[in-house]
Amino acid sequence: MKQLIAIFLITALTFTGNVLADPPGGFGSLYADGEVYRTFGVPAATPMGGRDNIYPIVGGVEDQLAVSAVAPGDKDYHGGLWAVHVVMWTAGIEPYLLTSEEEVLEAYLAGDVSISRMLEADFRCPVLPARGKR
Repeated sequence: MKQLIAIFLITALTFTGNVLADPPGGFGSLYADGEVYRTFGVPAATPMGGRDNIYPIVGGVEDQLAVSAVAPGDKDYHGGLWAVHVVMWTAGIEPYLLTSEEEVLEAYLAGDVSISRMLEADFRCPVLPARGKR
């Protein structure tokens, strides 16, 4: 139970840190399909209510952001209703940048990371195109 609480707190802090990383307007960033998208506002908890996969990555490289499976314009995007899957690097593996769900899943299949579904950490937070992107 303590490990579950610790992972939940890491997830919340990782994503909230991304949201607050760029204070003007309350924007933060995440990766989706290899591109940077912005988040807006403070995440609202929706335990066990996520529909779109998001991968907060614990212990990644310096420029690592959370990775989203979808973004605005994708037919399966549900407005930022996130199903949280915490990604942790396997001991002895040197972390590398992950920028898409495909890369996260490839890292998992290679044994480089573990992925844990955190139903109680699901939340809602909209995603917007990165600055200058239309």
